[in-house]
Amino acid sequence: MSSTASQHDIVIRGGTVFDGTGAAPIEADVAIDGGTIVAVGKVPGSGAEEIDAKGQIVTPGFVDVHTHYDGQVTWDPYLQPSTFHGVTTAIMGNCGVGFAPCKPEQRDWLLSLMEGVEDIPGTALAEGIKWNWESFAQYMDAVEASPLALDVGLQIPHAAVRAYVMGERAPALEPATEAETAEMGRLVVEALEAGALGFSTSRTVKHKDSKGGSTPTLKAEAMELHGIARAMGKAGKGVLQLIADFKETDEEFAMLRGMVELSGRPMSITIEQDDRWPAVWKRVLDNIAAANADGLPIRGQVPPRATGLLLGLTASLNPFIMHQTFRQIWGAPLDQQMKALKDPEFRAKLLAEEPDYPAGEIIEMICTAYHKMFALGERPNYEPEPETSAKAVAEQTGRNPREVVLDWMLERDGKALLYFPLMNYTHGSLADVETMLTHPNTAFGLSDGGAHCGIICDASFPTTLLTHWGRDRTRGKKLPLEWLVHGLTGRNAALVGMGDRGVLAPGMKADVNVIDFDHLTLYSPHIVNDLPAGGKRLIQKTDGYTASIVSGTVSFRNGEPTGALKGKLVRGAQPRPEGAQIPSAAD
Repeated sequence: MSSTASQHDIVIRGGTVFDGTGAAPIEADVAIDGGTIVAVGKVPGSGAEEIDAKGQIVTPGFVDVHTHYDGQVTWDPYLQPSTFHGVTTAIMGNCGVGFAPCKPEQRDWLLSLMEGVEDIPGTALAEGIKWNWESFAQYMDAVEASPLALDVGLQIPHAAVRAYVMGERAPALEPATEAETAEMGRLVVEALEAGALGFSTSRTVKHKDSKGGSTPTLKAEAMELHGIARAMGKAGKGVLQLIADFKETDEEFAMLRGMVELSGRPMSITIEQDDRWPAVWKRVLDNIAAANADGLPIRGQVPPRATGLLLGLTASLNPFIMHQTFRQIWGAPLDQQMKALKDPEFRAKLLAEEPDYPAGEIIEMICTAYHKMFALGERPNYEPEPETSAKAVAEQTGRNPREVVLDWMLERDGKALLYFPLMNYTHGSLADVETMLTHPNTAFGLSDGGAHCGIICDASFPTTLLTHWGRDRTRGKKLPLEWLVHGLTGRNAALVGMGDRGVLAPGMKADVNVIDFDHLTLYSPHIVNDLPAGGKRLIQKTDGYTASIVSGTVSFRNGEPTGALKGKLVRGAQPRPEGAQIPSAAD
């Protein structure tokens, strides 16, 4: 559609427009007035600001449906590192953890739970969170009052709700009574009425608080989950999000499927491949497909690459943390660690020593699975060849793999990171991830933006989808760029009920990315100490995001904030704007 207006707020000129529906791209201008797209096509009028997009791609802003900025959102308007990667809407409150509702005496415990489950420094949370809320509605008000450079949506977390209702019985994993279940349902509906997008829970043993206690929702029974689902069904609002281990796959799925049957609400479920149970994810996807065939709206949330741990001297973990010799220097300043690790006597003792790890735990893999340890260069390769692993390099050079990883860690003045693809890399490639991504009942998610501050930096998932899958992959097929953009935009917006964004069309919300796709570059993550109380976190930057527009204002240039604060809290599902001219969409 072309425009006849003489002047617009912004005109993006001559870009290759991927409109977010999955349709083939077209060369077009995009005109924006206020916070709304008014034209996509030939725009004869001028713009108060003109953006030359010739040779670049133009997409809707990216919708990240799986972040953990629940604390950070109250003190950081920019939600980095997600906004380095074209994200203009971030959804938090995932995996059943968050900070509301919360009684004053439960604050320290909720901080401990978030610190343990999501590896967010407790000192940073304690310093940054002001706790000017108790109820979830009050928490939403606090977020709404915070300055924001992008839009955010909130989900109410099961762990907080359960503890609020059950007190100490919740972390003790005791079953809820009918009365407690009814009260949980009431609180969830109250949050939905206030604008929460949905309800989330966790059923995985991986999630523990900072003292090793299980997440309080781990063993929640069918009565409790189904009672909350019934309440959501009566309210007719909200999405369901969860993670589970699925050790008893069919039985577990049947209980979760029951939540959708009873509520009629959409559900998304984390899908990852665990080396210990490498085929479970396929069975879960089969069950999801069967549910969809029966008309139940269930999707798997899948990542575009391995869930990758970053190991090193500056990170939270490294392959030597279970060695008693290394523990003598763990936590010391980096220069002192480097001095010790270069000392021949200390080095020889460390390399000869066997780690003392609990058998069967993930930490055992981190200490011993050298076939899954890779050097991470300045331009990270997220589908590394098995012959470049520490195990393979050791065999090629006649060294102990411990010596290989130690030498890698000492590079870049001790700031080098190792890449350890923990999940989704059982067979040494992303072939299984390709199956996840292209399954008809999955959606792109699991970036965990804001979480795992010292060990994972997967907030760059959107850039990996574009660069690796859309342009650079050599160890398998690439995927169509228009389909990848659709998954990051229109499809993810629909997943959380946001009908007002995710498509470039007249009448739609003006969240837009202008991307120099040919030169889009993802750099290695690195540690910064910019959280409250000097807390550390990993960030990962890019080149190529020319402009990210939020509600009609350029809020980021090359990923860096302009100072514009046009973001807002999104309360509840958003209808398609009246009169929006949406092209035919593709799934």
